[in-house]
Amino acid sequence: MPITYHVVPHEDGWAYRLDDVFSETFPNHADALAAARIAAERHEQTDEDRFISYQAEDGKWHNEVAAGRDRPETEISDSAKTAGDDPAA
Repeated sequence: MPITYHVVPHEDGWAYRLDDVFSETFPNHADALAAARIAAERHEQTDEDRFISYQAEDGKWHNEVAAGRDRPETEISDSAKTAGDDPAA
């Protein structure tokens, strides 16, 4: 199942969102879309195994090794394509 980056209007501009986390706000749709494409491409790139630490929703911290070869597929959902014209352009 691919991970989806959503390009959406956000704080008087545009951003991309992964789950419930937003990127920084971009002044226009094109910049947000370009940034989402870069993030999605990087998310798929294989790399070395890395030690990661993260806090789960229950507040507990977890430590694990993320396998650099175990990368997800990504896709981009663009709200401007479904909503019509780019209101921030």
